Amino acid sequence: MEVLNQVVAGGQFRMLKEPLGFLKLLEWLFAIFAFATCGTYSGEFRLSVECVNKSESNLNIEVEFGYPFRLHQVYFDVPACKGTEVQRVFLIGDYSSSAEFFVTIAVFAFLYSLAATVVYLFMENKYRENNKGPMIDFAITGIFAFMWLVSSCAWAKGLSDVKLATDPDNVIEGLEVCKKEGNTCKELKDPVISGLNTSVVFGFLNLVLWTGNLWFVFKETGWSAPFAKYPPAAPEKQPAPDAYADSYNQGSGYVQQDSYGQQGGYQPEYNQQAYGQPDPYSQQGGYGQAAPTSFSNQM
Repeated sequence: MEVLNQVVAGGQFRMLKEPLGFLKLLEWLFAIFAFATCGTYSGEFRLSVECVNKSESNLNIEVEFGYPFRLHQVYFDVPACKGTEVQRVFLIGDYSSSAEFFVTIAVFAFLYSLAATVVYLFMENKYRENNKGPMIDFAITGIFAFMWLVSSCAWAKGLSDVKLATDPDNVIEGLEVCKKEGNTCKELKDPVISGLNTSVVFGFLNLVLWTGNLWFVFKETGWSAPFAKYPPAAPEKQPAPDAYADSYNQGSGYVQQDSYGQQGGYQPEYNQQAYGQPDPYSQQGGYGQAAPTSFSNQM
């Protein structure tokens, strides 16, 4: 538990939250369902043969079959309606190649997805080093996607043939004893094929998963970088009007001045003319001359 807690605390399960790791986990799970529903199947059907002489009849004949569906090796005994004589009847067909091929692909897909998940969790740095890991992963994922397509189609065709070969009505049609007058052959129980139908469904679901995972593994390889379209560069932000005016004034040397303050206008100089210089009227005569002083002197 301590090791598990350390792994969780260290963020090792982060990859399982990403599409690459999550799809790999689903592939591992669906591969189990695929080979389990097909590789562990066993079924049976039952029929009855009633002879003219009731004592020679067999009203409950059980026929069992299962994976790998070598039906030509499955046999059962039926009464010949001739005393105690019985006939040994074999089913028709050998569908082991498609069934075993399907299960083999499922087992190898299970093992590879498990190994890849371990690499994602505990050796992520080595996986991404020089992009060798994603390239190998992409090649193997593509091979498995193709193999799931081939094996699922082959097993779907093989399953349809298994259904025909194990149909009690078709089996009864091939019995010689059932073709004789007075003898009656009946179907008692059909085989349950729902598990095999499920295996085909899981096969095509695995095909979808592995094909979809190709895109996410391809993105890890870096091969898509030359074809990536980057967004256009953002235009340079224009300066604010106040900042622009300040920079213009500093660059050109133009400083706006008050027209009334420094560059002209009416500026009387009372100190210079009235009090700092002699009055021109006082020098040319008039009321400003010192006449009373000279009159006093003459007196």
